[in-house]
Amino acid sequence: MFYVILFAMVAGFLALRLYTVLGKRTGHEQALPKPAEERLAAAPMPRTIDVVPEVRETGNRTIEAGAETGLRAVVNADSSFDVAQFVEGAKSAYKMILEAYWKGDEETLGWLVEDDVRAGFLQAIADRKAAGHVLENRLVAIERAVISEASVEGRVARIVVRFDADIAAVTRDQDGNVVAGSLTDAVETHDIWTFARNLRSDDPNWKLVETDEA
Repeated sequence: MFYVILFAMVAGFLALRLYTVLGKRTGHEQALPKPAEERLAAAPMPRTIDVVPEVRETGNRTIEAGAETGLRAVVNADSSFDVAQFVEGAKSAYKMILEAYWKGDEETLGWLVEDDVRAGFLQAIADRKAAGHVLENRLVAIERAVISEASVEGRVARIVVRFDADIAAVTRDQDGNVVAGSLTDAVETHDIWTFARNLRSDDPNWKLVETDEA
């Protein structure tokens, strides 16, 4: 009888200790799972597979209305394509290509433009050297860069960008005399450049494939 009472006392003591540890909230407990009805109500609606990809664009308007359908085709073919990033990249390419042409940097032109356009640039550089002329041009500002056309043909995407820029231009002869232009008066320029990329290529860069004046 003594042992029964002793065991009962020990059991009561252990039960009290468990309550002091497990029966109090410490502030670190995980929330209980919600009933199935609540979890189903809170679940997000799945996207349908026929949703048309949106053309992602931020900031000022950089797309003309006529280019939207073509850009959606580009996004369909390459889900990583982003309008804002492309426009910023096109502006950087515009600056780099112009400066390479002005300086006669044939190597830089080689990896920024396609062969046909490169040939035209190289011929103009050669003619300039033959005449003994040196360009001291400077891109003052790109006032506007807007996508005016876009398309996907087979594996190749093409995007046309119109650039409105201010350029200060001076041409000097071999003696340093000014032949034409002025570095103090910037000239408004309006160029239409077409960039292309093989969407199945591992190379993420777009190349200049055509130039024109607006």
